Amino acid sequence: MRIELRRRTGGASLLREVASPVIAVAFTALVGAGLFALLGKPPLSALHAYFIEPLSDIWSLHELAVKAAPLILIAVGLSACYRANVWNIGAEGQLVAGAIAGSAIPVLFPAATGPWLMPAMIVMAMAGGAAWASIPAVLKNRFGASEILVSLMLVYVAELLLDYLVRGPWRNPEGYNFPETRQFPPSARIGELFSAGDWGGRANWGIVIAIAIAVLTWLLLSRTLKGFEISVSGASPRAARFAGFDARATALFVFLFSGALAGLAGMIEVSGAIGQLRPSISPGYGFAAIIVAFLGRLNPLAVILAGLLLALTYLGGEAAQMSLGLSDRTTRVFQGVLLFSVLASETLVRYQIRIVRNRPADAALPEAAR
Repeated sequence: MRIELRRRTGGASLLREVASPVIAVAFTALVGAGLFALLGKPPLSALHAYFIEPLSDIWSLHELAVKAAPLILIAVGLSACYRANVWNIGAEGQLVAGAIAGSAIPVLFPAATGPWLMPAMIVMAMAGGAAWASIPAVLKNRFGASEILVSLMLVYVAELLLDYLVRGPWRNPEGYNFPETRQFPPSARIGELFSAGDWGGRANWGIVIAIAIAVLTWLLLSRTLKGFEISVSGASPRAARFAGFDARATALFVFLFSGALAGLAGMIEVSGAIGQLRPSISPGYGFAAIIVAFLGRLNPLAVILAGLLLALTYLGGEAAQMSLGLSDRTTRVFQGVLLFSVLASETLVRYQIRIVRNRPADAALPEAAR
C-alpha cells in the first residue's frame, strides 16, 4: 500500500483557491492554541495577544506598517521568482547587501546632505541587492549550480560582511566602541507619515512605497509580455522554449528584480526604523517573506494582505512575550506552522491524495522476476 498525489483534472476551483489561505490561517490558529496550552498559557489570551492586541492602538498600527513594508517588498520580488520556477531562498542576504550599499554615502560621507541623497541611497541599495542576487543567477545559468544552495549560503556571507564592517572600518569613531556605524543625518532618513499629533508614530513612507511597487508588479506580471514570459517559463518550460522564451534570461531577470526589491527593503529598514547599520538589521524578514509570498499565492496584490498578517504575528509575538512570558522561539514556531499549513493547503488544492493498494499480482511480480 502506498500514498500517491495525483494532480486534479481541470485545475483547482476558484473556491478552493480563495479558501486555501483562509483554511491555512485557521489551522495555524488551532495548532497555536494547542501549543500555548501545552506551554501552560491560556490559549484564548495568547491568541488575543497575537491577533487582537497589536491592533488596539495607533502606536501598534504604526509598528505594523514598519514591519509589513520590508515583508511586502521582498515577497513581491520572490513571487516573480517563484512564478518562473526559480527558487531564490537568499532574500535575507540580498536585504543585507542592499542595506550596506545604500548606507555607503551617509557612513563614508557623513557631511553629505541635500535632496539628492535619498534617491542616491535608493538606487545604490537596489543595485547592491541586485548585484548580490546576480551571483546565484549567473552560477545557475553558467554552471548549472543549485540556486537554492548558492543563494542560501550567500546569506551568511552577507551577514559576516556586515558584521566585519560595523566592527571594523565603518565603526562609529564616537560610538564608545559599540559595533555600529554613525547615526544617519536627517536627510538620509526616510520620512515618517505622521510624526506628531493623535495619529503620530514611527510608520514611514516605506509602506507606501511597498504598496505602490506591489501594484506595479501586479501590472507587470498580469498585463505585459514579460509577465506572460515569466508565468509560462514556470508553468511549462517546454512550452516556453517553443514560444522562443529564453529560460536563462528569465532566471537572470527575476533574480535581479527580486534582489533589487530586497535591497530596497534593507535600505528602508536601516534609514527608517534603525537609522544606522548594526551587526543585525533584520529579524529574518528575508525568510519570513517566503511565507508571505506563498500565503499571497504569488499574487502581488494578495501579498499586501499576507505581509500585514505576518507582520501582525511579529507584533503579536512581542506582545505575548510581555504579557504572557512566551519566548521569541514560540513566535518562530508559530510562523513555521503557518508556512507548513500554507504549503499543505496549496498541495491539497492542486493534488488529490490516493491510497493505492498493491494487487496480489503486483506483489508477486518481484518474486517471479527472481
